[in-house]
Amino acid sequence: MKGIRGISQLSTRLYAAQAARKVEVTGFQLQDVQVSKLPSGLVITSLENYSPASKIGVFIKAGCRYETPDNQGVTHLLRLASNLTTKGASAFKICRGIEAVGGSLSVSSSRENMMYVVDCLRDDIDTVMEFLINVTTAPEFRPWEVSDLKPRVKLDKAQVAQNPQLGVVEALHAAAYKNALCNSLYCPDHMVDHIHSEHLHQFVQNNFTSARMALVGLGVEHSVLKQVGEQFLNIRGGAGATGAKAQYRGGEVRLSSLSGLVHSAVVSQSAAAGTGEAMAFSVLQHILGAGPHIKRGSGGSGKLVQEVAKATADPFDVSAFNASYSDSGLFGVYTISQAAAAGDVIRAALGQVRAVAEGGVTAADLTQAKAKLKGQFLMSLEASEGLLEVMGSQALVDGSYQTQEEISKNIDNVSLTAVANAAKKFVTGKKTMASSGNLTKTPFVDEL
Repeated sequence: MKGIRGISQLSTRLYAAQAARKVEVTGFQLQDVQVSKLPSGLVITSLENYSPASKIGVFIKAGCRYETPDNQGVTHLLRLASNLTTKGASAFKICRGIEAVGGSLSVSSSRENMMYVVDCLRDDIDTVMEFLINVTTAPEFRPWEVSDLKPRVKLDKAQVAQNPQLGVVEALHAAAYKNALCNSLYCPDHMVDHIHSEHLHQFVQNNFTSARMALVGLGVEHSVLKQVGEQFLNIRGGAGATGAKAQYRGGEVRLSSLSGLVHSAVVSQSAAAGTGEAMAFSVLQHILGAGPHIKRGSGGSGKLVQEVAKATADPFDVSAFNASYSDSGLFGVYTISQAAAAGDVIRAALGQVRAVAEGGVTAADLTQAKAKLKGQFLMSLEASEGLLEVMGSQALVDGSYQTQEEISKNIDNVSLTAVANAAKKFVTGKKTMASSGNLTKTPFVDEL
């Protein structure tokens, strides 16, 4: 992989030129997010914030929704395979090379995207960029290395089994959809020993194409990323495998255990991300209560908490559940309660959503919810991880970037009528329910 190794010389020359220019600069000029789209379809997004530390990510439309029945769980192994041997570097060289400069490489995935991210000091960007390009464009997936990942897959699944909230969310998607979004973020039990090197190669071949990628950077010049993208990420043309459109169906999954706490989620189909209706659901979530944002906070200002408190004296936790994807979404309530009070808590929470649908929201409630939503969004951008994820996600959706002002304006444009209509859509929609714990007192979805 001579071409990939050549990135060292490329970025060294670019940064040497930038350093020479900046010697004469006495101050920094505030930069805006810059976006470019190459003829191959690759989107380049960057923000030069003059930080001494840089963060660069490759975002790919290759989440678990693109798995097929034959390779379910392949994205779970891909996350774990990020530091395996590539055509340009051994597993040892990748690990040792990144650690030697104090950098890090992390891989995460959602149901729609995979994100490969490196962190490093600005002076070491050439070193870590070489490894990032190797990992995303030239994996080898040697059979014996892939086989060694199986114990880690089982360990991940054991940790999920011990986390009832993760289990409920996974079960909720499995029950809600017939295809695509029903796929789990984790490898199913029956596939753990049946995902091999060939499955990884085939999935990468079908989904890791330039038109499905975005190269995103913080603390890096746009010209640097653009040249890297033009030289090293024009790997495969075409749009890659076409994912099936998610089909909502509704249903129920009950995960019985001896736990004294019952986790339960009741949802119906909402709206696709990026639409005005999805924004109305986000505002509705903050009217009802999005959960505490302070450690061990009560989150008591939400309407759900206030209403449920009237129905039971037992300890409980309740919040609105909201998840939006490119072609669908889920909205509803998530409750945690003592087993004996589960039915009362769930019914009280659903009753409050019905009250909102019937007009039980004031202008003051709406204003407060909008302020909370804007605050949550703006605070998420204060961390480099949150800003990079927003930039990368938007780049993959439509190859652009919405500013904070534009998103805040969209939030302000949500009306009381739109919020009430969102609540009505939940109330009248076909329900999906997932529950975990001692379910003897937990109602079935058709009893709600």
